[in-house]
Order: sequence, then structure tokens, then C-alpha cells
Amino acid sequence: MKKTLFTPEYAKLIEWLKEARAERGLTMRELAVELDVPHSYVGKVEQCERKLDVLEYVQYCEALKVSPDEGIKILYGKLNC
Repeated sequence: MKKTLFTPEYAKLIEWLKEARAERGLTMRELAVELDVPHSYVGKVEQCERKLDVLEYVQYCEALKVSPDEGIKILYGKLNC
């Protein structure tokens, strides 16, 4: 199993989050304030230097006002659950 931080799928997910931040007109620092983390956290996530776990991903999505499900659909298409 490959480290997920270095997969094209993870890069695609992070790109979607970056676009969502830009669409909201937020800087990395402003998003960091909403997440209550240092601004370097957001920078490291967006540069794929730090991986988000599932709970962090959901919190990140909530701060950006996007659905976590949308990110999963972007990665894998329609889920068959």
C-alpha cells in the first residue's frame, strides 16, 4: 500500500479544498483562524506536506462550508453503499 500523502487522489482532494478556500475568498491565515490552528498548518496541508486524518478533513470542510461527501464523490464518483 502506498502512502496516501503521495497519491494523485490525495493531491486531487487537496486541490479541491484549495479551490474551495479561494472561492470563499479566504486567505490561508483566515482559514487557520477559523480552524483554530497555526497558519503553517494550512500551508502544509495545501502543499501536501501534512496529511489530514478523517476528523480533520471533516473539520476542514466545515470551515470551508463544503460537504465532505462532495470531496469523496470527486475522488471516487458515485458511492455504492
